[in-house]
Parts: sequence; C-alpha cells; structure tokens
Amino acid sequence: MKAVLALADGRMFTGKAFGAQGEVDGEVVFNTSMTGYQEVITDPSYCGQMVVMTYPLIGNYGINKEDFESDRPHLSALIIKELSGIPSNWRSQETLHDFLADHGVVGIQGIDTRALTRHIREAGAQQAVLSTGESDPEKLVERARNLPSLEGRDLVKVVTCQKPYDWSEGEWELKNGETGFQIPTNNADTKFVVAYDFGIKRNILRMLAQAGCKVKVVPASTPAQDVLDMNPDGVFLSNGPGDPAAVDYSIVNVKYLIGKVPLFGICLGHQILSLALGASTYKLRFGHHGGNQPVMDVKSRRVEITAQNHGFAVGADSVNNDVHITSINLNDNTVEGICHKTLPIMSVQYHPEASPGPHDSSHLFKGFIALMKQKK
Repeated sequence: MKAVLALADGRMFTGKAFGAQGEVDGEVVFNTSMTGYQEVITDPSYCGQMVVMTYPLIGNYGINKEDFESDRPHLSALIIKELSGIPSNWRSQETLHDFLADHGVVGIQGIDTRALTRHIREAGAQQAVLSTGESDPEKLVERARNLPSLEGRDLVKVVTCQKPYDWSEGEWELKNGETGFQIPTNNADTKFVVAYDFGIKRNILRMLAQAGCKVKVVPASTPAQDVLDMNPDGVFLSNGPGDPAAVDYSIVNVKYLIGKVPLFGICLGHQILSLALGASTYKLRFGHHGGNQPVMDVKSRRVEITAQNHGFAVGADSVNNDVHITSINLNDNTVEGICHKTLPIMSVQYHPEASPGPHDSSHLFKGFIALMKQKK
C-alpha cells in the first residue's frame, strides 16, 4: 500500500506502507544507530515523534520482548529505507511488520532516507503527517503546518506510570547455558533509590539494580515530600519526552529535593535538574539521536562515545557558579553533564545505560552509588 510523508515545509516523500495503516503526525527526527531499532521503538522519549533510521536495512533480526525499553511502542511512526521481511536471529519472536501492525504503529519504507536526513539537518526537525489513505499530498502538508511544536508541550504526563512500583531485575546475561535477567541480591550495602518516571527506560532500572540499588519507581507528579517520607538514599530523575520547561511540577519537586538527598539525572532528568538549579534550556535544531556521539570529560579530557536521544539542551551560559559543567559534546559543544560544587548532585544529557550500546559511560551508575555513600 502506498504511503505519503508530508513535512510542514512542503517536502514530500512517497513510499510503501508497513505495520499499521492510517494517518499519524509528529516531529520527524533521525537516529544514526546501526542497531537497536527495538529499543528506539519502545523508548518513551520518542513520544510525539516520527523516527527516521539512517541505517538502510531495518527488521533483519526481528523482535523479541527482552530488548524492550517499555511495555509498548511510543513513537508516532517509523521511517526506513528497506524492511527486512525475513528476520534472522535465534532470539526473534516475530517480525517488525507484525509487531508494529499489532500495536497500531504506521511505518513507511522505500523512501530516500539519506535525502530526508540531510533535509532535516539543513531545515531542522519539523512537524509532519504520514498517511496511507490520503490521496492529496497538499492536504497533508497543510495539516502538518497546523500541528503544534514540541516546545511548551508536557509529554511526560502521557508516558509516566500511573502508580508506584518496585524494580529488582538486573542485567540480561547468558549463564550456564541459560538466558535471562539477573536478580541482584540485597545486602547491607544496597541503596534504596526512588526513581521519578518521566518516561523511564527499563535498562536504566536494570543498571541501577545491577549497581546495588533497591528501586521504587514513582509517577512524575509525586510530591517531593512524599518521596522524602520514603527515606531514600538517593533520588533518580529519568529520561523522557518533550520540553523540560513544560514539566513545571517536576521542576518544583526537584527544587525541594536539592540539598536534602543525593540526586542523579539522565537526559530529561538532567534538563529538569538543571532548570531547578537556575539554568535554562532551549530546543536544538535537529537534536541528538543515535549511538555515536562523542562526549569529552572537561576535567580529564577523556572522550567517551555515547548514546543520545534529546531535542532540547541546557544553555551553557545559564549554568550558575554553584555548578560545574562536567562534560561537553565534541560535535557542537553543548552541555553533556553537570555536578554541584558542594552538594551530592550529578546529571548527564546522554544515556550511560545505552542498550544495545555503546557502554563507555556505564561507570556513572557506580558514581551515583559513591554519591549516596558520601552522604551517609
């Protein structure tokens, strides 16, 4: 079946539909990872966005539930060059086409994803409409032009959990011929962490558990005093979608927690923490989405290759004198990490839990454990 992708600036791409049928909209962004399409599709941070995979062949290793970052897809649509109809992997449970169709996610294949990616790099990420039914592309363009920007939109309320839950599952491994997720054993050194769910990825929870944390996940709107009443050793601020400045209730909560408990933020959590510390955020031209972003530690000058997924960034000039900028992106010098000069607070813009990788930054979870130990 024919599918048409129409961008708000009038650029159009025609290809073949796969997955579900229908009409969807969202901001078009591109992801440069060569693997990990399952993680991308189920990452809550992509809520409100259509994702272009720059790697040309997608679906070649199928779908398996163990690699999901949440319980369902969150992106608006998947845009690819070529769909592999015959997955080849011993862990595969179904095809990408069937999975998207079952969950109502529309896909388009057979378009020039290199041209689309270059267009986004030059014109910037923008709203678009993807349809398998509308025969008039100009009508789709008009609809795209009338869509709201991600700026000012609170998408956290769409993806956050509805009630608190406990997490104990660690990393996946092959051991003694058996596969599965480890369940780390609690001991005297285990730290109790309350994790705010702004759209949290499962592998973040696994890495926290593996590092020695007993984790309770709470909805994004949970009052800060309720969190403190749980007597946590630390509070984690998760990744998530949309404009951090629009999540004003979370900024208020984090301000209340500052100085009372160790804090660690990733991605949107980093941005919300920075806003609570007095900094400002702004929207990037086309964002950082992929597994190959070089980040340099300002102090050691050591470079790590990181996974990233964000459309907003913290303004370097807005960071106040009580905060160190700990790392920067070598592609565009944007802020990639901060820490407080006197309080047990740290955060990073990138994803140290990166699944499927790279894993250069996984040591940061141990850094959070060290912060909590210093506090005690």
